[in-house]
Amino acid sequence: MGNEADRAGRPGGAATPGDERAQHGDQDLDQDVEEVIAAVLTASRLLVAISARALARIEPSLTLPQLRTLVVLDSQGPIKLAALAAALGVNPSTAMRMVDRLAAAGSVTRKANPGNRREVVLELTAEGRELVAQVLADRHAEIAAIVARLPAGQRAGLVHSLHALADAADAPPVPSRPAPPPEPAAP
Repeated sequence: MGNEADRAGRPGGAATPGDERAQHGDQDLDQDVEEVIAAVLTASRLLVAISARALARIEPSLTLPQLRTLVVLDSQGPIKLAALAAALGVNPSTAMRMVDRLAAAGSVTRKANPGNRREVVLELTAEGRELVAQVLADRHAEIAAIVARLPAGQRAGLVHSLHALADAADAPPVPSRPAPPPEPAAP
């Protein structure tokens, strides 16, 4: 605003070279933000596609929202429905419908909370844990193959940038998992 007032006081409202540089700098900054947004959206699309491919290979009938529910249950252990809904960012009735489908598929159990019999605690079954492990291992392997194609310097920059993005979003870090064992060679 100060620059507009300064220009207005000059004959013809002419901008000085410094004003033009500042305005051009703002445009460059806006362009940088748009480039970052486009790059993040592209990476997001890639990561969703990797997850979808992993699901299709491991359990084609499972949806991405169902996988997300299983991953939350896997990472948080036995959990009440309200806490699951909060972790997923959905209302409890939506979470309950998801749990109903996953329980019918044998991936989730419901148990009475020993501390409060009116509450239900949700937990993955052994089958549910195995499913999550398989999908995450498949996803890990595909991401590892992509990352391996990057030069080491770009990998370091990518780690720094992704950590900065996660920090800006206050996203909790995902713990590093060891690489899955290689598939045995076919005889």
